[in-house]
Amino acid sequence: MAYIGTSIYPVDHAFTDAAQNRLLYITHSRYENDWHSQPHIHPFTELFYVKDGVGSFLVEEEEYAIQKDDFVIVNAGISHTELSSNTMPLEYVMIGMEGIEFSFEGNKDHIIFSCKNEKKDLLFYMDAMLGEMEEKNRDCEIICQNLLEVLIIKLIRRTNFAFEVAPAVQINRECIKIKRYIEANYIQNITLDSLAELSHLNKYYMAHAFTLHCGCSPIRYLCQTRIKASKELLANTDYSITEVAQYAGFSSQSYFAQCFLKSCGQTASAYRKACRETYQ
Repeated sequence: MAYIGTSIYPVDHAFTDAAQNRLLYITHSRYENDWHSQPHIHPFTELFYVKDGVGSFLVEEEEYAIQKDDFVIVNAGISHTELSSNTMPLEYVMIGMEGIEFSFEGNKDHIIFSCKNEKKDLLFYMDAMLGEMEEKNRDCEIICQNLLEVLIIKLIRRTNFAFEVAPAVQINRECIKIKRYIEANYIQNITLDSLAELSHLNKYYMAHAFTLHCGCSPIRYLCQTRIKASKELLANTDYSITEVAQYAGFSSQSYFAQCFLKSCGQTASAYRKACRETYQ
């Protein structure tokens, strides 16, 4: 049975609305016993500091050895997971942050490097953030956000590691993938769960990222796509309203009627009549 000793501290966004990058959470994890690791994707950047143990980091099907004092940065939208040794289990601190991506040499979307010489410096800020969130003292979120800003500057200053900080991509590859899938498969039974499985994203992260980057939720976009298809069918075919609803992917005529009226401000029959009067 898998077991992961993890302490997760989410961060309230209320105080950082104007910030270019925002700390989402900080986590301390230690793997114990056996577990099944699954590649996953987040719509935000993650930083890992390996405090102890050995293992490997799987990034886009490429496996890299990691050990104590390694630092890992993974940009948003990149498939990854951690694999731990059974005899020397991994222990690490992980930070999730949005609004920022790193531009590495060679157009890479991740990097792994040893920070043994900078251990006292980099780990200090990560441990300080953990301490603040554990104790939950007044304004701990503000302190953690400021510590993150310093940590980023410290990473940039690292003399033998060249990278630049770039703004987060507005529409990441997974959102584009989901949009294209919806547009090509709107007639199918599409749910948040099926889209999450397609994108390898957590369902709630996926919905949040899609809404942020596309201006509406995945289900709303699916409905809009089906309405667009139904309008084409109403204007250019003699299918019955029931058939139009079916061919546009709606589960029932009544649900189609409800969605069409809400979206277009008139019934499907009235829309068809108006189209035919226009082209007579």
